[in-house]
Amino acid sequence: MTNLQNDNGEPAGIPADISDSGLTTGPTSGPEMSDIILIGVNHKTAPVELREKLAFSDEETQTALKLCQATPHVNEAMILSTCNRVEMLMVTKNQSLALETISSFIAATKSISLPQLKKSTYIYFGDQAIAHVFRVASSLDSMMIGEPQILGQLKEAFKIAVNKKNTGLILNRLMHKAFSVAKRVRSETGIGGQAVSISYAAVELAKKIFDTLEDKTVLLVGAGEMAELAVEHLIRNTVSGNLLVANRTFSVGVELANRYSGHAIRLEEIPEKLKIVDIIISSTGSPDYVITKNHVKPTMRSRKNRPLFFIDIAVPRDIDPAINRISNAYVYDIDDLQGVINENIETRNTESIKAERIVDESVIKFTDWYESLNVIPTIIALRRKLNAIADMELSKTMQALQHLSSSDRMAFERMTESLINKILHDPTRFLKNPGSHRNKSVYLDFTRKLFNIDS
Repeated sequence: MTNLQNDNGEPAGIPADISDSGLTTGPTSGPEMSDIILIGVNHKTAPVELREKLAFSDEETQTALKLCQATPHVNEAMILSTCNRVEMLMVTKNQSLALETISSFIAATKSISLPQLKKSTYIYFGDQAIAHVFRVASSLDSMMIGEPQILGQLKEAFKIAVNKKNTGLILNRLMHKAFSVAKRVRSETGIGGQAVSISYAAVELAKKIFDTLEDKTVLLVGAGEMAELAVEHLIRNTVSGNLLVANRTFSVGVELANRYSGHAIRLEEIPEKLKIVDIIISSTGSPDYVITKNHVKPTMRSRKNRPLFFIDIAVPRDIDPAINRISNAYVYDIDDLQGVINENIETRNTESIKAERIVDESVIKFTDWYESLNVIPTIIALRRKLNAIADMELSKTMQALQHLSSSDRMAFERMTESLINKILHDPTRFLKNPGSHRNKSVYLDFTRKLFNIDS
């Protein structure tokens, strides 16, 4: 498979003959076969200011899909727009006109010149476009390799295009294959199994301490963003117990507690609540420890050795590290979590090599299927022509052999059908796979001319 980056680390696949004034290509594909092309920008090619400007709203997505439907040279299309990428995937019989149409639409809608757009745009064709879609679905092209959100975003983008009837045989097959590839990458590699964010790492550590996270009571101290994210991760991981929120400003605590169907408490109530909670997530701006060893030690007897798990995401720290010396009490601060994350990022990078192999294999299989679409019409037309010749000659023969019984006639028909099948067997195999060093389109064209199929 062709590498997706050039020697300068920039996305490959952009033809050299793209005009400086626009995003068009020189050569176009033949009338028999459509091309898969992808045009986009992402976190590697454009700063966040430009990505924000180019992002498609729901209304703009609908407008662009309608434009593609009304454009004769765009057969199928879908749009993926996230905070880190904006991409248009198309099936077209005319690369130049398709790219010109969509780039002009983006330039006009987003008030950006074509030369400015081109500087941050990558364009992929054929197997490069297929590989890119598979890598995006598998989160190999994400800012954080292995993050799970992109697959859901891709599925939603595909759903919108399907509902608007902008997809067909090729994109439907391509996207379902992309989802299958992403599933394989998840199940056959460890690319998504390692925590790479502070909040997610905290949840993974909690899973190791508790046999199950069901019915656990969580105490959120402070209203920091990372602490809130950790709560969201816990809720997603079947934490179904109570949520308590303690914040210096009580009204803020009430608001946050209501958001997660929890209960607000005052900071002064924390020592008493340590008897019933299981997980404490703390992220305040306090210069001193919010929870000390003296708060925790008296509560452990009433807890009857139930584990107490502290996640300290504050800097300076909220939780007294001396609590770790108490039996069944576990304290993890941000340095502990960061160490886990750094190790896991290395693991993900290693696992991504296995994932790339899965993508490469899948691109080859999909490309074989895709290229076979160009073969099938020729094979069908050839069989139809031979059948027509055989039917005509068989009919003449039967007129001269009126004495034959119906079973004899059926035997002739079966023999004729068998002959056609045997005659077509080797040509069909060759046309489907003439060899990697041969140009399949040349043999298809020769076959159509040899048998005068298009007359």
